[in-house]
Amino acid sequence: MQSSSNAFLRSLFPDQINANCKSRPTTAGSKIRTQANRLVDELMKCTPHYIRCIKPNETKRPRDWEELRVKHQVEYLGLKENIRVRRAGFAYRRPFNKFLHRYAILTKETWPRWQGDLRKGVEWIMKSVNMEKSQFQLGKTKVFIKAPESLFMLEDQRDRRYNQYARVIQKAFKKYFARRQHDRQKEEAANLMFGKKERRRFSINRNFAGDYIGLDSRPLLQNLVGRREKVAFAEVVKKYDRRFKAARRDLILTSHSVLLVGREAVKKGPEKGKPVEVMKRKLDFEDISHVSLSTLQDDFLILHMKEDYDSFLEIVFKTEFLLLLNKKYQAQLGREITVKFSNSLEFKVKKEGWGGGGTRQVKFISAGTSDMALLKPSGKVLTVVIGPGLPSNSKPILQRAVVGSRQSRMQGNNFIQQHSALKPQIKFQKPGASPSRPAPGLPPGSTPRSSIRAPPPPSEPAPPNQPMVRPGFRLPAISAGSGDFPGQVPVMLTPSTVRPQQSAKAGNQRNFMQTPQAGLAGVKRASLNQSATHKPIPGGGKPRPPMKPKPALPKCKALYDYTAQDLDELTFKEGDVIEVLKEEAGGWWQGRIQGKEGLLPANYVQKL
Repeated sequence: MQSSSNAFLRSLFPDQINANCKSRPTTAGSKIRTQANRLVDELMKCTPHYIRCIKPNETKRPRDWEELRVKHQVEYLGLKENIRVRRAGFAYRRPFNKFLHRYAILTKETWPRWQGDLRKGVEWIMKSVNMEKSQFQLGKTKVFIKAPESLFMLEDQRDRRYNQYARVIQKAFKKYFARRQHDRQKEEAANLMFGKKERRRFSINRNFAGDYIGLDSRPLLQNLVGRREKVAFAEVVKKYDRRFKAARRDLILTSHSVLLVGREAVKKGPEKGKPVEVMKRKLDFEDISHVSLSTLQDDFLILHMKEDYDSFLEIVFKTEFLLLLNKKYQAQLGREITVKFSNSLEFKVKKEGWGGGGTRQVKFISAGTSDMALLKPSGKVLTVVIGPGLPSNSKPILQRAVVGSRQSRMQGNNFIQQHSALKPQIKFQKPGASPSRPAPGLPPGSTPRSSIRAPPPPSEPAPPNQPMVRPGFRLPAISAGSGDFPGQVPVMLTPSTVRPQQSAKAGNQRNFMQTPQAGLAGVKRASLNQSATHKPIPGGGKPRPPMKPKPALPKCKALYDYTAQDLDELTFKEGDVIEVLKEEAGGWWQGRIQGKEGLLPANYVQKL
């Protein structure tokens, strides 16, 4: 192009000459050599056994494939016979060290490192997977596997072992993450109450569960809440009215509101008088102004509304509810909920009829030692009396060590040893042995312990009717002429360590310690014990009657096909027979089909 007479063409193709490069230009042979070396490098990344070049076309262009030409070359170069011979023998061959490196994870003995002979390690792996000896052979440096299925089995075992270890790691992480999340919730809940309210002794370290009424097994409540609504907290609480009378309510906290569900009797229809769940009140977060609590350890809480009457509730798990309410409130409105603490609270009551409404007062008094609140209503004032709890600056004890680990078990053993060392232990001193710790000083006039020595053996037999001191009877050592005093080391009394005069005198002083005679009550108890040992055989020795068979569950037949819309529903087809476990009033039954339990619509089935 540079030799062209057209200036425009010469400008399009300038002559790029690198003056600094003094090497010879690449030739065709060097290009072929470079490409061949690159091809060999790519092939050696695998384990090639037989390499043959096939010419795909005559045009020397890429992606131009002449199928007849390729088939002709494969047939006349003997590639088919080569592959058949390869398959008839041991197609897979691998050095011992590479085979061990890949499949060592299959056994505990070879993982993470095999310390013995490589050949023995390969044999151990083959034995662990129960591979037949006809399917593999061991050479001097390589292992040969015959069938591809055997190799696939090794790969499958390897994948399963990796999955097993992955599940172990996943389980440990989930356990750690859940514990850390519980600790974080405890800290956040403690910060809400820190320095403002006393805490209960057995609830400060409690883990939070959220659902305490079992919403999964109560479809009627789910219908009231909404199946798509996510429930953060649910508990049975007490709601107090204008006369301070308690009524049971199901408190349910969702992402947008607080629900109070009560029960009313059906007034009409075949189910007249049957209690059913009804929505008593729905408190949206936008309508809640603040929350009031006392500074004592009681469970009372007031939800104050902006333009409506308030709700005076008694919630056992108030700390967990307040924490979750604050989180949902902040996520919905972008600010934290206002919480006030005072021992004199006031709330608005519902307006009923002409001249209704007004306010009620609640006063809290710390008195006594009971953890249960004592209610004393008087007109429009309710007085709550409760004992003191833990200080308001109490913090939960967080578990820093991994539960179940060796370190935590060692810490637990040390804790037990330390606390067992604090318990009083009575050590019995042998005759003539020195005490293990210095004994306290004796009162004046008493005989020192060291002056009491064992008497010589008697030269004559003991006279009849002589009182005998048994060796197994243990009494605290008491000096003659003095009473018991705390801190003295107890000693085991034997016939050789007790003087006759001292034993008689001490026996007179210890008559009050002897067990009194049982009298008529003892005779009666003895007769009852004798009669209990000779009880007659139940049923007069007759064989036990067979147990009654369990009643068969009612069944129903599907009239139409139904596909489950939620996780707790059943999928069935027309004509399927379903066992009915429970018939609910809301139009949903609980049934079982093919071992799976769930909910099904009642209008899709017909009872058999």
